[in-house]
Amino acid sequence: MGFEKGGVWRNWVGNQYCVSQFKAAPATEEELRELVREADRRDLNVRVAGSGHSFTPVVGTSGALLSLADLRGVQTIDHQRKQITVAGGTRINEVGRSLKEHSLSLVNQGDIDSQAVAGAFTTGTHGTGAKLGNLASSIAGMRIVKADGDVLEIDGSDTDLLHAAQVSVGSLGIISTMTLNVMDSYNLHERLWRDSFETCMERHDELAAEHRHFGFFWCPVPESRHLYCLADTSASPWSSTAAQSDVCEMKVMDITDAAPMEAEFEKIAYSSDVYPIEYVPNFVELEYAVPVEHGKATVRAVRELMLTRHTNCIYPIEYRFTAGDPAWMSPFHHQDSITLSVSGGPGIDYWAFLKDVDQILRRYGSRPHWGKMHFLDTEDVTQLYPRADDFRQLRRELDPKGRFLNDHVRMLLG
Repeated sequence: MGFEKGGVWRNWVGNQYCVSQFKAAPATEEELRELVREADRRDLNVRVAGSGHSFTPVVGTSGALLSLADLRGVQTIDHQRKQITVAGGTRINEVGRSLKEHSLSLVNQGDIDSQAVAGAFTTGTHGTGAKLGNLASSIAGMRIVKADGDVLEIDGSDTDLLHAAQVSVGSLGIISTMTLNVMDSYNLHERLWRDSFETCMERHDELAAEHRHFGFFWCPVPESRHLYCLADTSASPWSSTAAQSDVCEMKVMDITDAAPMEAEFEKIAYSSDVYPIEYVPNFVELEYAVPVEHGKATVRAVRELMLTRHTNCIYPIEYRFTAGDPAWMSPFHHQDSITLSVSGGPGIDYWAFLKDVDQILRRYGSRPHWGKMHFLDTEDVTQLYPRADDFRQLRRELDPKGRFLNDHVRMLLG
């Protein structure tokens, strides 16, 4: 296999694009290794597109753009160790279907399941659950193709190396396979309802503590719900008499042995059939991990900003929980967090809004999801991530020529 002539690549919402000189889609690890060697011989930088779900410029390159769409599939399932090995281009929904057949489940997942596992896991993607880590925390090992085409095997015996690689934004090399910790199959009982913002704040701690998963969308106007394709829960038996605007769409999910069922605002089904939400790609999202003790203060401040200063920004606030983890560049590095996200929509100038939200969240030492919009620079990363310099040193050792960098990733992690 060799390179083809490149061309224009765009991400799923169209806010990021690049024109690469070459492109290729390896179907095996050996093909991937040869392409990386060829890129080195031609003095080309290399980035991997994944499924294009990042809103940030993490993919763009004028060199060689690789797709792992043909390097996919669950390769091994170890029931005794509760581990699976998957190719880097495998989509999360493919993993879920395979695990279901083998009476296993992912420990947790987010609300989009069409992402490639390598890109989703190593940018800090998460679900919700106060006692549950992000997706990367389930990575037990991986095989990374380095800039010289050799393979670095990470098996967890070197914990520093594992924790560096778990959230690496493609800067250490190209992940050909990942080994993930999984668990016995479980069903989730999902319940949706609407309530007032103040009631949500009053029950915040209780709901997070009592349920495996709790999260909510705050909707400033009725149209907000439809922009994110949220259920209209006005007829829900759990609905309050809250006004039709400035409300929270709330959701809890718990593991259950009850029989499968589906009502208008209640569902019991296999875990990976419950987590996903259908999104229309009509928004650009910013999301930060906020220390959990500051969660209510930050959402109040951002809500006030939207109600008074940026009244044309009506996409919901999404609010979730994630436990801390040891990954060096994880947004949740040794920090139990809530994640707060806001979005700008087409047809409005949302940049000032996102920057104002960034200024609020910075006050609390918040860290961004690497695949969502943010305004960090080199100095910010150094201040926010205690192991940032250790990560950069390791990156330079593994990729001294910077083959796997672009301008954006170099500024942050180079």
